[in-house]
Amino acid sequence: MKAEYFRYLLQFKRPSGTSRGVLLEKETFILEILKDGKKGVGECAVFRGLSFDDRPDYEEKLQWLCENIQQDAEFLKEELKNFPSIWFGYEQAVFNLKYGEHLYFPSEFTEGNIPIMINGLIWMGDVHYMEEQIQDKLKDGFHCIKLKIGVDWKSEHEVLQKLRQKFSKEMLELRVDANGGFTKEEAKVVLQQLADLDIHSIEQPIKAGNWNDMAELCAETPTPIALDEELIGIIDFNEKKRLLEAIKPQYIILKPSLVGGFSGSDEWISLAEEQNIGWWITSALESNIGLNAIAQYTFTKHSKMPQGLGTGGLFTNNFESYLDLKGENLFFKGSM
Repeated sequence: MKAEYFRYLLQFKRPSGTSRGVLLEKETFILEILKDGKKGVGECAVFRGLSFDDRPDYEEKLQWLCENIQQDAEFLKEELKNFPSIWFGYEQAVFNLKYGEHLYFPSEFTEGNIPIMINGLIWMGDVHYMEEQIQDKLKDGFHCIKLKIGVDWKSEHEVLQKLRQKFSKEMLELRVDANGGFTKEEAKVVLQQLADLDIHSIEQPIKAGNWNDMAELCAETPTPIALDEELIGIIDFNEKKRLLEAIKPQYIILKPSLVGGFSGSDEWISLAEEQNIGWWITSALESNIGLNAIAQYTFTKHSKMPQGLGTGGLFTNNFESYLDLKGENLFFKGSM
């Protein structure tokens, strides 16, 4: 068995606004494991500026993995615990090596029978651009829309108010993601304004790492709070449990490339369910390789909620897609 990797730069079709600025390109790394004439492919989807493993020695560790690919998986997992996106790529490549084709988690989803319902994602921009995106999503039949907020709350609030005037909560589920864009005092006001509009939930209203402040918000909030960035960098199982017990969020958001791949996500899900905390899975600007694997994994978790999966359509130079979006339903199309 041997392994190799290559770096790849995904180019955005148009600059994509986030609370961390405007993204023009997304760096990623593709890992290939070769054994007995077969190849398994995975994506080590580091997210510069957000990933716990955005470190100067990232490629050095990736090269180390390739040189030690024949080592036991448990040994590799321990060695890669501070590099969740590399472990994520390794898990994918191993599953793909086992199942072949474009498969990672064979299921009724990969047989093309049952789709995954996803939310429509609205990127930050001026009011006109955001409203334009919303109209497109509604026209496509989405019943759940997620908006990025936290840059210009006054304008964003107006957009949400207009939406609610047109569509009741029964007709349209609205989620918002603040990416830690508010202070605790600002968040208290925003949470009430969101409740007045029957918003489903808000992701990460304040910056990660402020457990006491977040716990206070979660205890009093009129709008359910979902932890997102808060989970990044929490590796130890007991520390994960401690975080959920301390903050008691209403939901957690799982991005496999940022929280230790599929095994890391499994740990979070088991702990959340023990504490009656809801969850859903979200992609994090992976290429079609990582996105395909995340979608297949997501289906196996049998969540009834709309998931936050991308469609790979943001980039001009993406790899071939094996996913097909029909309205709000994401289907696996294999090599059709």
